[in-house]
Amino acid sequence: MASIALQDVSKNYGKVAALADVTLQVDDGELMVLLGPSGAGKSTLLRLIAGLESPSAGEVFIGDQMVNDVAPKDRNLAIVFQSYALYPHLSVGENLAFGLRMHKAPRAEIEQRVRRIAGMLDLDQHLGRRPSALTGGEQQRVALGRALVRDPVAYLFDEPLANLDAQLRNEMRLELVKLHRSLGRTMVYATHDQVAAMTLGERICMMRKGRVEQVGMPLELYRNPVNVFVAGALAHPAMNLVPCHVMTADGTKREDGALFIETGHVRLRVPTPYTPAYRTYNAQEAIFGLRPEDVHAEPSDPGWQAIDVEVVALETRGAETVLIAAIPGLAGFDFAARLGRHYRAPIGSMQRLYLDLAEMHLFDPRTTMAVPRDI
Repeated sequence: MASIALQDVSKNYGKVAALADVTLQVDDGELMVLLGPSGAGKSTLLRLIAGLESPSAGEVFIGDQMVNDVAPKDRNLAIVFQSYALYPHLSVGENLAFGLRMHKAPRAEIEQRVRRIAGMLDLDQHLGRRPSALTGGEQQRVALGRALVRDPVAYLFDEPLANLDAQLRNEMRLELVKLHRSLGRTMVYATHDQVAAMTLGERICMMRKGRVEQVGMPLELYRNPVNVFVAGALAHPAMNLVPCHVMTADGTKREDGALFIETGHVRLRVPTPYTPAYRTYNAQEAIFGLRPEDVHAEPSDPGWQAIDVEVVALETRGAETVLIAAIPGLAGFDFAARLGRHYRAPIGSMQRLYLDLAEMHLFDPRTTMAVPRDI
């Protein structure tokens, strides 16, 4: 096993910066998820770790060794990319065994590992077939299995489940979690899928445009996003983010008394514990954030605050109903609520919802950074 570290790493393609000053520590045996949209730099970062690309600046470490000049074959890493990259002239079994044979593993060990991984990936009946006879999802499983049969110091995964159907994708996420626990190997997993990130990651590295936005445990990023981008990226529906005005009851800048936020025609009182932190934005514009799961149809807690909204749409998802609403006086912004599966309301009707403002966030509209609540 080995840790992986990047120190001030940048990668440029001509004038295009794919990565900019990335510093990241992946601990020995950790499962780190790189999460971000297309163009965030996730795949480039994996390729730098693997040695398939060279950094324009900075240093890459595997364990205690700086590997900038170490060939990919000498880094002892197993890599799975979204593209299958299978050998078309070899059978599934031969594809799975290829890396072990190249490393001259004993025949009995090769057979044992291949059958174990083939069973885990439901490929037993395909071992004698060639990749051209398989579906796309089956080929992706072979590519995944080819990495899993090896005994590397770390695994690198670049969207390895993207071509699987939904049910198998869910099953394979669970299998990867089990595999990580059983092997104890360092794993770096790149994805744009928030569900995969929250399910798999011991920590998540949120990336955007070649930079690291925030690194932390999944619930840490979920509960305390560092900026608007992270707040909007970890769940679906994403956190409600609407413009607001911070004010006292009489609209003055006085330094005592209650603090309110006003968005559209709605005024909400800031919870007392957050008043000292948010008072610095008194009489200023800000961005109010609240997750849809902190919006409720019934006033189960006396501390929740009521808001009347207009129903725009209902998304029935079986286990829950997502209400998309409009706040009176606030054009151009939807407000989502995750409600019970039996919730129903006519489109266009006015409905009362209840907000748990103990879970609210405030963001600076100029920097998009979160305003700390614990000062």
